[in-house]
Amino acid sequence: MAVYVDDELIPWRGKLWCHLVADTLPELHAFAHRLGLRQAWFQAKSAYPHYDVTVSVRDRALTMGASMGDRQTIITCARLLKHELRSEEQAASQS
Repeated sequence: MAVYVDDELIPWRGKLWCHLVADTLPELHAFAHRLGLRQAWFQAKSAYPHYDVTVSVRDRALTMGASMGDRQTIITCARLLKHELRSEEQAASQS
């Protein structure tokens, strides 16, 4: 299992932003928590599940063990996370 960041460098509100993803939702949320991110910041309803992080947070994530992910790795993780979210939502609706 692994956590990944990208180098998108999206300008927004005067900062450059990147994405944080992982192989599983629990791993993603645990790592985000260690980074000091709030779970409320999780982008569950976007095109793919992720956390937005500034470049400085991305750099801290890298020093904490995250890997730099190429575009294909980020997309693959995002698809897996989206599938995991759907499975959780289906299970919740059936209970």
